[in-house]
Amino acid sequence: MTNEEIQKTITDVLVADFECDREKITLDTNLFTELDLDSIDAVDLVVRLQQVTKKKVNPEDFRQIRTLRDVVAAVSKLVNE
Repeated sequence: MTNEEIQKTITDVLVADFECDREKITLDTNLFTELDLDSIDAVDLVVRLQQVTKKKVNPEDFRQIRTLRDVVAAVSKLVNE
């Protein structure tokens, strides 16, 4: 998957599963302060990403994630390993 494909997939998940406004989502969007996700939402996002990528996500890789750019980088690393 390319970073653009990953970004689109994550954006689609945020819109569909977390009712986020697509217009507010950019690479620099902070998931917690701008999209109002909380720690439970973050866990749900990781579970959803595991379903999409068919890969086991290490929760430690997602501890420092704050922006969509961070998520794209982590997923890219995961799918391209």
